[in-house]
Amino acid sequence: MSEFDFVITGAQVVRPDDDHPVALDVAVKEGQYALIEERIDPTRADRVVDASGRYLFPGAVDAHQHWGIYNELSTDAAQESQAAAQGGVTAGITYIRTGAYYLNRSGPYRELFPEVLEATEGRAYTDYAFHVAPILAEHLEEIPLLIQQFGVPSFKIFMFYGSHGLHGRSSDQHQFLMLPDDQAYDLAHFEFVMRAIQAAREDSRNAADRDRISLSLHCETAEIMKAYTKLVEQEGKLTGLEAYSSSRPPHSEGLAVTIAAYLAHETNLPNINLLHLTSRKAFEAAMLMQQTFPHINFRREVTIGHLLADFTTAGPGGKVNPPLRSRDDVEALWDHLLAGHVDWVCSDHACCRDETKFGEPREDVFVAKSGFGGAEYLLPGLITEGRRRGLSYNRIAALVAKSPAERYGLTGKGDISVGLDADFCLVDDDVEYVVRAEESLSAQEYTPFEGFTLTARVTDTYLRGVHVWDGERVVSAPTGRFVHRSGPKAALT
Repeated sequence: MSEFDFVITGAQVVRPDDDHPVALDVAVKEGQYALIEERIDPTRADRVVDASGRYLFPGAVDAHQHWGIYNELSTDAAQESQAAAQGGVTAGITYIRTGAYYLNRSGPYRELFPEVLEATEGRAYTDYAFHVAPILAEHLEEIPLLIQQFGVPSFKIFMFYGSHGLHGRSSDQHQFLMLPDDQAYDLAHFEFVMRAIQAAREDSRNAADRDRISLSLHCETAEIMKAYTKLVEQEGKLTGLEAYSSSRPPHSEGLAVTIAAYLAHETNLPNINLLHLTSRKAFEAAMLMQQTFPHINFRREVTIGHLLADFTTAGPGGKVNPPLRSRDDVEALWDHLLAGHVDWVCSDHACCRDETKFGEPREDVFVAKSGFGGAEYLLPGLITEGRRRGLSYNRIAALVAKSPAERYGLTGKGDISVGLDADFCLVDDDVEYVVRAEESLSAQEYTPFEGFTLTARVTDTYLRGVHVWDGERVVSAPTGRFVHRSGPKAALT
């Protein structure tokens, strides 16, 4: 019996904390990295994977996905995890909440979360975890249960749900979120969510998980959006994605960031994640709040969609919340990323099929659904555009793997180091090709990136040593597992 299951030779290994890629051999045993050296005798392994001419990246940890938002959760777990593996993703964290879409139900998570786990078990091709949104007042009391029993230490607030649904105006918040008549999803609720999460952090039973417990916020201001949507539609001067951006203007993001930051300060909750910042004004507010409240451990997220596309270059399927912005805003995001102000890059993958995405008339952006897939372009897209701008491969590895893994408690992920899960992908950066939706493994029949030219391709993806994607097709059974990130089971990993 050989010492290792296999050894990877010939690759340039990209580790987040190194200064540059290094020529190393990597040995894998029982799903974990077992040895990393300049030269490993191939006879010590059952087989050899020749990665000559390619880069070995840690598997991407896509910290922002949406399985089950437009399709059945079990369907997305099976299909969209394949698209994720195509993009070098080996672990994804998806959002769930009660109300319309997602579960299309209301009630306590102690009843609903086991159903979520049952729907995904044995179907995914990547490892996966969940962020949970406390919608009902009773959900606040369930936060300790979610942390300790279900291994979920990360939570979310959708700040714009006060008067808006997923796609625009929401005539009845209670109907959309399935709220009792005596409850509201508003700033007061957000404050109470923060207090409940901080109480959980201070609970001695969660001492080992304290740094993993965090709150993420979708930062848009409902009142601003409501007023500007009316203005844009009444004026009728703008159309398409530019109209949608103007109806949810950048200062709406900035104001919401400011409110969220002060509430975090008021409630003493230090671990705050500002999701998918899209604009110069959003980052202006985010950096100002970091200076104002240095005791808050902010993390700032950007999506690959907002880094690659603007409202003039994306296809008609590019409606998303917050919207795709102007080219000036795209350049501002890159300025902040290169300055070290962005903590991770994600996909915000939300498969919305063509027949679901578009309304009548098809070109009316205000009747289209929000969200699109993109996990399959996460690493190739970031390498393509980042390399052109001088972003190092090692920094890319930190942005897509190590930083989100550390923040969200995926302790066995995010790096290439002995003892961690052997999650990795091989990347060829000596290619040039045009994005075509038909080549994606996602069930989505279109992409806003149609026609974009990329210069990096994931040729292979491995999950815990299992070969999942070979550059053309999925070559394994669904071996993805739910990852406990807190509580007793997390302590055992």
